[in-house]
Amino acid sequence: MFNCLLVNKDENGYKTSITELAEESLSQGNVSVKVLYSTLNYKDALAITGKAPVVRSFPMIPGVDFSGIVEHSESDEFKVGDKVLLNGFGVGEKHMGGLSQKAKVNSDWLIPLPEAISPLQAMEIGTAGYTAMLCIQALEKGGINPQSGKILVTGATGGVGSFAVKLLSLMGYTVVASTGSNKQHEYLYDLGASEIIDREELSAQGKPLMKEKWAGAIDSIGSHTLANVCASIQYGGAVAACGLAQGMDLPATVAPFILRGVSLLGVDSVMRPRADRVAAWKKLAEILPATEMESIAEVISLASSIEVAEKLLKGEVTGRVVVDVNK
Repeated sequence: MFNCLLVNKDENGYKTSITELAEESLSQGNVSVKVLYSTLNYKDALAITGKAPVVRSFPMIPGVDFSGIVEHSESDEFKVGDKVLLNGFGVGEKHMGGLSQKAKVNSDWLIPLPEAISPLQAMEIGTAGYTAMLCIQALEKGGINPQSGKILVTGATGGVGSFAVKLLSLMGYTVVASTGSNKQHEYLYDLGASEIIDREELSAQGKPLMKEKWAGAIDSIGSHTLANVCASIQYGGAVAACGLAQGMDLPATVAPFILRGVSLLGVDSVMRPRADRVAAWKKLAEILPATEMESIAEVISLASSIEVAEKLLKGEVTGRVVVDVNK
């Protein structure tokens, strides 16, 4: 038996609670993992609270990522005692997720934990840091480098945003952070932002083309914000889009793309091929000191996850939330 966070749904709506389950309740998979740490991402908060139809089947253990130690393996790729991590692949949505003391998953979804990163540090980075790195690598493949000019990060106090600001700064980029929180300016400057703008400058309907301000951008907001970001990118610049906090719509025109040669790069972290995942985590291990991870993350207990999920959706959480599932 093991403890987990379990989401259920009946005629009265969603209900999430700490539950004890037998291992037979887990999803089918060829590798069993003793989970050490998971996280609370925006998608996890939606699943836990039922504020959006993230969960595809019930009951469900939420948690889109985890780190841990292999306890049983029917795969040639992993052996008992191996340290592993997982991001995405429908875990926490279609398959039992990481907010649990046990997980059973397909070996194709796992990657070995880089030697330079501990299980705790892996979740201090988590899907948020991993996604931020995928966005940076997308920009670089699109021709953006530190000499190109300023890079805008929207939703800068969120998980992906915080890591994007920190990683870009460590890699030599000049970072402009967009946030709606006046109280978090010092936090963003500490992460490495050189300039901060109010998110209201981008969140309302704008013009098809606006003043060219940034060489590139990482956007986790979507909707009008993403449209205005694209309209403000310099000629030949690029935008990596990875989120939809403001909305799934994109009220934009083709003007930035056909008149300024702007590239809009969609970044998916869920079904990413293993080679891309390994490359992103390798880069994270190389450039992100452990002390920097600690400054971004807060560790909570499994029992605290429901309350913190509500706060996350209200914008009351800064940075990363790591869940010690055995606490």
